[in-house]
Amino acid sequence: MTPILHEYSASGNCYKIRLTAAHVGVALERREYDILRGETRTPEFLAKVNANGRIPVLQLGDRFLPESNAAAWYLAEGSALIPEERFARADLLHWLFWEQYNHEPNVATLRFWRRYVGEDKLTPLQRAQIEGKEAGGAAALALMDQRLGSAPFLLGAAFSLADIVLYAYTHVAGEGGFDLNAYPAVRGWLDRVAAQPGHVAMA
Repeated sequence: MTPILHEYSASGNCYKIRLTAAHVGVALERREYDILRGETRTPEFLAKVNANGRIPVLQLGDRFLPESNAAAWYLAEGSALIPEERFARADLLHWLFWEQYNHEPNVATLRFWRRYVGEDKLTPLQRAQIEGKEAGGAAALALMDQRLGSAPFLLGAAFSLADIVLYAYTHVAGEGGFDLNAYPAVRGWLDRVAAQPGHVAMA
């Protein structure tokens, strides 16, 4: 049965699942929701897809798997994207957890606010968070730049799921106001990821 991706296509969290699927050769059926119109908060969506009211959700038959990195891991399991060696697997998980805790809340949020919502429409609370998110996003990109200055990919020599997950929002960080020219190692890594066989664009 073809997995179904419940998504908002402009979302990096949704894109990382599509990109993982492309790399492992899995076809997805895509179902689009407009989060700006609250389509993931309807009673039907909450009852049938995700009670947490968020996307992406990967549907596997009559089972539903929310959270982008969990869905990407499911698709990548058994492929070369997830290493077999114990420490390397744990290091991969470290990058997946770090992405959702340090990178995505800053880089992705500012992109969403600035490109899709508009700063003039932000609440006072959201505006008050901008400076902190700019600092947090810059720190995350700097950490990546340091790591990628000594290795071609996040786990070292081999391209992995960690690179897919971090690529999703990093390659569009400029849309959130981050200057990627300040991170030359990250820019080189972005080119290497995009050059991998099987790569697909965000559209």
